[in-house]
Amino acid sequence: MTTVDPIRNKEDIRKMKDVLLKKCYRDYLIFEVGINTGLRISDILNLKVSDVRDKYYIEIRERKTKKPKKFRINEFLRKELEEYIASKQDEDYIFDSLRTPGKNLDRVRIYRILNTAAWNAGLKIRIGTHTMRKTFGFHFYQKTKDIALLQQIFNHSSPSMTLRYIGINQDILDNAMTDFVL
Repeated sequence: MTTVDPIRNKEDIRKMKDVLLKKCYRDYLIFEVGINTGLRISDILNLKVSDVRDKYYIEIRERKTKKPKKFRINEFLRKELEEYIASKQDEDYIFDSLRTPGKNLDRVRIYRILNTAAWNAGLKIRIGTHTMRKTFGFHFYQKTKDIALLQQIFNHSSPSMTLRYIGINQDILDNAMTDFVL
């Protein structure tokens, strides 16, 4: 299995958003949720309207780890979600299938959507559904430099695992070797 990369450049994130927004608002919003929460795609696609309607926090049980998770929804994302779900019922999936209303999307469909958008945006990195989570992690770390907090958000067992996960270990190694000459 090939690993995917975070989107490190904010201009590339903007390009992805633009491409997705032009194609389908639902797909754009999935991307926004992914890069603004760090949730796994399986947890994003399982969200119901009642999980976010009139709330400032999302509380879920992670599908992969079975651990409870509670996190604040930033104001931008909260407004976007409230607008999107306004006409939906509480029991509806937030991101239901356009072809089969009432059924949530599957991760393979999102993988294809993201890859197509990345290609159309001219991105030259390995893209997958996990790219959203890694993008969140990369930019969270760049902003806060708090690897312990990011480790906790991701439920990782060690800081080195988190650094490797978001690609920082390789950056550190590359930078160290760039100027190393004997």
